[in-house]
Amino acid sequence: MAERQPVLPQFRTISVERAVAVATVVLNKPPLNIIDMEMMAEMQAALDDLERQPDVRVLVFRASGKAFSAGVSIRDHTPHKIGQMIPLFHGIFRRLARTDKVTLAVVHGVCLGGGFELVSMCDLVVAAHDAQFGQPEIKLGQLPPVGIILLPYLIGYRKAAELVLGGGNIGAREAQALGLVNRVAPEGQLANCVDNFVHELSSGSGSTLRLTKKSLRRVSGLDFERALEESEQFFLNDVVNTEDAKEGVFAFLEKRAPRWTNR
Repeated sequence: MAERQPVLPQFRTISVERAVAVATVVLNKPPLNIIDMEMMAEMQAALDDLERQPDVRVLVFRASGKAFSAGVSIRDHTPHKIGQMIPLFHGIFRRLARTDKVTLAVVHGVCLGGGFELVSMCDLVVAAHDAQFGQPEIKLGQLPPVGIILLPYLIGYRKAAELVLGGGNIGAREAQALGLVNRVAPEGQLANCVDNFVHELSSGSGSTLRLTKKSLRRVSGLDFERALEESEQFFLNDVVNTEDAKEGVFAFLEKRAPRWTNR
C-alpha cells in the first residue's frame, strides 16, 4: 500500500492518515470499534480539519481490529445520554452530506448499527469477502434514524424494511447484489482492491471529481425533466468552463495525456 503520513491533530479513538490526494480516517478502538461519544466528537473534528484541505479528493473510512464497527455504544443509548448522543452522531452525517470529497468505506468483519449507517452514507464501498452488514437496533427496542432514511433510497423499501424490521445480517455478496457494496475483495486481497479503487478515483482531475459528485447529489431523487434541467445548467455553467474540462478535450484531440491542474 502507498505510504501514509499521520495528520495532526492526534486522537484517542481514531487516527487520520494522508497520502497524495487521499485522507483515511481509521476507527481505532479494537477489537469491535464501538462508536462512543468520544469517537463521534473526534470524527467530527477530523472531518472539519480535512474539509479545509482542498488537495484531499478522496476520503476513506476503514477500521483497525477484527471488525469495521459493531455499532454505537449501548451505554450511550441510556435515557440520560441519548439526547446528547444522537445530535453528536448525526453531526457526522451532516458533514458527510455537505462534502464534495468522494467518500469510500472499507469494510471487514461485522458492520452493524451505526457503523452500517456510516458506511451507507459513503459514496462507495469496498468489502472483504466475509464482511457482514446489519441494522440490529430493533432487537434492542430501538430504530436506526439514519438507516431508515438511506436504506430505502439505496436498495428499495421492501429490502430496507426487511433489514430494519427483522434486524438480521447480510453477507458481502448479498450486499453487493443489492447495491450496498461496489466491490467485494477476494480473501487476502482487500488492501490491493482498495488501493486500485483509490488510484482510479484520485488519478484524474480533482475539480472534475468534485463537481461530478456535487452534480450526482444535486439531481438525485428529482423527476427526469427537472433533473435534466439541473444537470444541463450545472454542466454548462460550472463544469465546461473549468481549466481541466478544456484540457481534457484538447488532450484528446491532440492525442496526448491530459495535464490536470485540478482547477
